[in-house]
Amino acid sequence: MTQRVTGKVVTPTGVIRQGCVELDGERITAVAEYPAKRDGHWIVPGFVDMHTHGGGGHTFTTGDAAAAREAAAFHLRHGTTTLLASLVSSPFELMRTATAAFAPLVREGVLAGVHFEGPYLSAARCGAQNPEFLRDPSTDELGRLIADGDGTVRMVTLAPERPGALDAIKLLTSHGVVAAVGHTDATWEQTRAAVSAGASVGTHLFNGMRPLHHREPGPVVALLEAPNVVCELVADGVHLHDGMLTFVTAVAGPERVALVTDAMAAAGMPDGDYELGGQPVAVADGVARLAGNGAIAGSTLTMDAALRHAVTAGVPITDAVRMVATTPARAIGLGDRVGALQSGRRADLVVLDDELTVVRVMRAGSWLD
Repeated sequence: MTQRVTGKVVTPTGVIRQGCVELDGERITAVAEYPAKRDGHWIVPGFVDMHTHGGGGHTFTTGDAAAAREAAAFHLRHGTTTLLASLVSSPFELMRTATAAFAPLVREGVLAGVHFEGPYLSAARCGAQNPEFLRDPSTDELGRLIADGDGTVRMVTLAPERPGALDAIKLLTSHGVVAAVGHTDATWEQTRAAVSAGASVGTHLFNGMRPLHHREPGPVVALLEAPNVVCELVADGVHLHDGMLTFVTAVAGPERVALVTDAMAAAGMPDGDYELGGQPVAVADGVARLAGNGAIAGSTLTMDAALRHAVTAGVPITDAVRMVATTPARAIGLGDRVGALQSGRRADLVVLDDELTVVRVMRAGSWLD
């Protein structure tokens, strides 16, 4: 059945002020001008969150399928039509059981895959990761997870300075799994070696990384200057200054910047006490921090809020939309299926009012109730 959604359509090449997205079933069949008396609402592609640990009071980090389904449903209501379930550093057995538990959700389309943020991370830059579980990369562990998951494992974040990291990156990329650099104390040279081995994502750039220095540029510069690397940014005004958000966007371009939420279970919930990876988290004024040392422990962000924040900070709406949809979709290997309002893509779209607040959400041609 053919449907038409009209309004200000944001496409990869610009805005059609009086436009129409035509759909047939689950697919977009055409995007074109559609003269009307008024521009109408903004029509943007469904958001793609490649880094989120939970939301709506539910978490991905325990490997519970029912909780994962609820967390995904929460983010869908905020316009995220494609997401990875991100876990934090944990024992191998939990990684295996989570992979098995989430595989049916990936086949069903509730999740686009699993992202293991750890446990192969730097103890010096672990942030809110549980140091008890940190260890060197293991190609044996990764090989088993990839085999067990049969397409479920889509991204792994690791620190390239740890022994075995380059072999792990090569193994991941040879199986079509995205290798990301994050929570790292690596030098510029070590980071460049990881990129040469196949790493293609910088996990929440700046956060959990050796800081910039003019004589030791470190991982941030190595990732920013690599033309094949997509850099994640958490646009919540807490993880990084708005000036850094606009600076990175200007330097790397929106085609290499992906906004992510890094959300945990407290997203959409009241302030209070929560948990992340077995560690207590206190949320105050919407900011999540470890109760023990005050380290930032993910966020309470949603992708629609990230889009609004970026636009308010000065990022043009066309660039910001690319950063919440098109770029992350390409970064995780789904750029030919989702992330843009183009003919042949899955009919995922979000209708926004002039304040960029979600009005309606469509996924695979069906409106969310």
